[in-house]
Amino acid sequence: MGNDTQMDDLHIRMVRVTEDLRAIQRELNCAAMQAPSDPELMEALSALPETEAIQVLCKSLDQMRHFLWFYTQVMSNDPELGDKLRQSNASKTVEDSRVDTSFLDQLTRSDEALLLRYLAESKERKPN
Repeated sequence: MGNDTQMDDLHIRMVRVTEDLRAIQRELNCAAMQAPSDPELMEALSALPETEAIQVLCKSLDQMRHFLWFYTQVMSNDPELGDKLRQSNASKTVEDSRVDTSFLDQLTRSDEALLLRYLAESKERKPN
């Protein structure tokens, strides 16, 4: 029953995040439409903290998009690919532990590397 509760909580969070992203998009769209005729708003939107926040959001969404694509591939096509991801995460190198990167950066690099390795190996396999 614990897994069902966790999945329900996850589903609720995904719905909430989706609604939040839509609200952010609407607000940014309104700001973009008003900015050309409002010099103060244009200046505020061009300020460094505002542009940094947009860049961080953009990068996070790109990383999530990559991860979700990878996740759907694993869940729908090949469980062997998921096993490879778990194995690569378990065998981190010393060099990886020295580099200070975010979880999403690490996840993106590992999923892309595994996908490339998987595709390269699949070319050598004989079809069933």
